[in-house]
Amino acid sequence: MTGPAGRAGQAYRAWRAGRSQPPVSNRERVPAPLIKRRLPSGAAAMTQPNVTGDGDARLTPRFWVMVVVTGVATGLLGDLMMVILFSVAHLAFGSNLDGSGFTHAVTRAGAWHRVLPLLIGGVIGGVAWYLLRRYTPGQKSEVDDVLWTGNGRLSPLRSFGTSVISEVVIGLGASIGRESAPKLMGAVAGSVAAGWAGLTPAQQRLLVACGGGAGLAAVYNVPLGGALFTAEILLGSMNLPVILPALACSGIATAVAWLYLPQHATYTDIPSYPFAFRLLAWAVPAGLVIGVLAAGWVRLIGWVSHHRARDAWAIGAPLAAFAVLAVIALRYPQLYGNGKGMAHAAFLGLGSLGLLAALSVLKPFVTALCLSSGASGGLFTPTMSTGAVLGGFLGLAWGYLWPGSPVGAYAMIGAAAMIGAGMQAPLAALALVLELTHSGFALMVPMAVATVIATAITRWIDGYSIYSARLSAPAPVDV
Repeated sequence: MTGPAGRAGQAYRAWRAGRSQPPVSNRERVPAPLIKRRLPSGAAAMTQPNVTGDGDARLTPRFWVMVVVTGVATGLLGDLMMVILFSVAHLAFGSNLDGSGFTHAVTRAGAWHRVLPLLIGGVIGGVAWYLLRRYTPGQKSEVDDVLWTGNGRLSPLRSFGTSVISEVVIGLGASIGRESAPKLMGAVAGSVAAGWAGLTPAQQRLLVACGGGAGLAAVYNVPLGGALFTAEILLGSMNLPVILPALACSGIATAVAWLYLPQHATYTDIPSYPFAFRLLAWAVPAGLVIGVLAAGWVRLIGWVSHHRARDAWAIGAPLAAFAVLAVIALRYPQLYGNGKGMAHAAFLGLGSLGLLAALSVLKPFVTALCLSSGASGGLFTPTMSTGAVLGGFLGLAWGYLWPGSPVGAYAMIGAAAMIGAGMQAPLAALALVLELTHSGFALMVPMAVATVIATAITRWIDGYSIYSARLSAPAPVDV
């Protein structure tokens, strides 16, 4: 073999045998660096795997301007979505969803005061989603869909309508995640900005992904988590040409969102739980259990997404689903909303063995029920809150064998493992739990062990995530 590949192989074997200097990479970085001369070793900068060229999505000055525009727009749109959510929640229950206030307000409400907002949400959601889908046929409003199976273009009208309806019904108590709307609107901001600037299709896809991750970052105050969400989940690439704009966009959106949203952690007053070997020992079997259950949760999402109510059935289905949720929530008011209050209580170590067990079963059930009715919403917080109460339950049970560690520590480990397995993104999961709580650093080793095991088990069993399972169009699979 005398071609370039053969010569490269010969050079590599000679280097390994000690007969020559390390082989020099022939790859050229695009754009080229200001300093053209190599270091004395002759090695290329791109020998480091993540220091790649820009590829098709060139990081041009125009692109960087659009990153800033997208970040600013995403922060403002995130604030708008939260204004809608908090206003509706305050009108319905006298709460603004800050901290555990929403759950407390729902718990204090009488039976009819608790049920009526959900029934109203079912009527509003059913009619509004039906009309929106009827009059915007074929228009795209799913970030994952347009990035993984499409051209990266989103419909601003349908996306805005979907987002507003979603935040309204969540404020009225629907058991779906609030992050879907700001994630979608951030992606729309990137899509519109790319069109204004005349960016290439590859640049547009990158900008849409950056906007999507920035939407998550803005409303949860998690710039690092938002950037990792963009890179690890939406694009599946951790090289510099992806990480740099993703981190910039998430950071800008988070700072802009501070105009309305607080700068503190989403989950406040979480203790700094100490490390203990009992937690590390527990992380292994807990990771196995959570990985198996996460695979079942993902499959359930895929099934209800495929069989959700359509056409005229979609008008009344949300009312029926929300009514069932309202009846169950008469006994378990923690099921109202996205699960933030439920997770917060678990992180603080609150809840009995029976309560935590019940919530870990009921939360995914009522969330799947809402999705099956045709409701649009996120799955991040419902998944994390399920992991938190499941971790607390398993931790309390473990405490009978090896007591000593607080329940909140088990809940944080369980939350990271569940969202890592559910999203198939362990790095983003770990970063998100740390940023959301501003705590848990001492738990990093057992948290990482449980997350790795759970994610690997879910990948081994099935391989889908809470995002890919919801895709309506068939995506390429590796059989």
